[in-house]
Amino acid sequence: MGDTPSVDKPLNDRLLRSWTRCRRRAWLDRHGDPALRVYTAHRTLQLDDQQRSFVALLPRKPGHGIDACARGDAGVVGLRLTGFTVDGHRLEAHPVLLQRQSGQSRWGDYSYKPVLARQGRRLTREHRLQLALSARLLSDLQQAPVTHGLALAGAGRRLEKETVALGDSLQRQLDEALRKLAADLERPTPPPLAADRRKCTLCSWRGVCNAEARREGHLSEVSGIGAKRRDMLLELGIDSLKTLADADPVVLEAHLKHFGEQHGAMAAPLVAQARAQRDGQVESLLPSSPALPELVDAPGVLLYDIESDPDARDDFLHGFVRLSRDGNGSWALDSATYHPLLVLQEHGEARCWKRLSRFLAHYPDWPVLHYGETESLALRKMAQRQGVSEADQQALRHRLVDVHARLRLHWRMPLNSYGLKTVADWLGFRWSQVGVDGARALLWWRQWRGTGRRDRGPVQALRWIFTYNRDDGMATWAVAAWMLAQDRSLQSPIGGSQNPPGR
Repeated sequence: MGDTPSVDKPLNDRLLRSWTRCRRRAWLDRHGDPALRVYTAHRTLQLDDQQRSFVALLPRKPGHGIDACARGDAGVVGLRLTGFTVDGHRLEAHPVLLQRQSGQSRWGDYSYKPVLARQGRRLTREHRLQLALSARLLSDLQQAPVTHGLALAGAGRRLEKETVALGDSLQRQLDEALRKLAADLERPTPPPLAADRRKCTLCSWRGVCNAEARREGHLSEVSGIGAKRRDMLLELGIDSLKTLADADPVVLEAHLKHFGEQHGAMAAPLVAQARAQRDGQVESLLPSSPALPELVDAPGVLLYDIESDPDARDDFLHGFVRLSRDGNGSWALDSATYHPLLVLQEHGEARCWKRLSRFLAHYPDWPVLHYGETESLALRKMAQRQGVSEADQQALRHRLVDVHARLRLHWRMPLNSYGLKTVADWLGFRWSQVGVDGARALLWWRQWRGTGRRDRGPVQALRWIFTYNRDDGMATWAVAAWMLAQDRSLQSPIGGSQNPPGR
């Protein structure tokens, strides 16, 4: 990588968008090996939101290209804008949508402004710079100033419109960003890894950067370290997983206290976590206390996992795997059954709660295992909204068992994440569909849901969602079963390995 000539290649809006998110990502977009990219459904979901927002904004299909501008179409797509930076670099932008507005331009008594669709709750620097770049090049083309852009959000609920001022201050920020972008693209090697790598899961270059992070022992590889905590450690001369693992926790605590008492308290856990990852060893934190006592005498368990569309505030699937014991008291994995409760928003929450409570009532003595707090919060809040008695709410809370929370409480794992995918994969569990995640399941859901009852997508999309949801339930059980095995080995006088088979 890094040997592709770039002098004659323009800076464009796609590179600017990548650079605003991550300097390294922009460099890889220009110089990286395309074969090393991995698919991410997040971008496809963004395009789906964008399409829905534009359909809600415009009364009819937009025109295409410069001819549509000359005709005065209400909306225009497919236009390529060109120009130069103040430093002489060629510029190019492909605005996703232009909307006609009143004014004067080369075409007559109207002009255009750039429009984009955003995800998230607020407008970001990325959005503002994208609009500013389109506005600059568009003003040259139409021979009329572009003082404002439009940002859309909320397609599927209520379309939100936000007018964005594109004044001189923002244009100066754009000039500075383009200058830095050009400098980064001219580097022979990529910029360093991002300090906060939590969003790397959404990037198509995550495989490349994850490999680099593991190779150099990047501090972000240590579970529990984000961008701010990493900066503190770097200031103290701790610049890698290895140096953190070698640190004296007492000395580190004294240094971290200068940033606040709460940071000092994290010194010992962070050093211990780094050592676990360096040595590849599991550590029992509460050896005398069983992690899942609710399962000792339980006749069976329900493994619970929700699939959601967060932008629409829609928990569209409540999936349960029913796992009982056989006649010998062992867990009957071969006879586990999957029960998907598909929920359509038009049916209302009351109907959803009735179905859920009826299903749970069939197994009154069975704990409900889930991974993370999402399922517990969703179920408990729904019960509260539906007027369930305090006694029944308490009984429901008692049944819900967060496997993730118990794992964190009882074990220190040699892993950079305690997420379900990371832990279950380390234990040898494999999802039956390769490369599928929650974003891909959401994409399938939107494809199946369509725009209404008469516009449903292929039923195969639902089958894929059900398979993924069931696998998440079985992955939760894989972690729970490992915890039960560790409890038994700790109680045994002989003891046993705390690492999964084959590790």
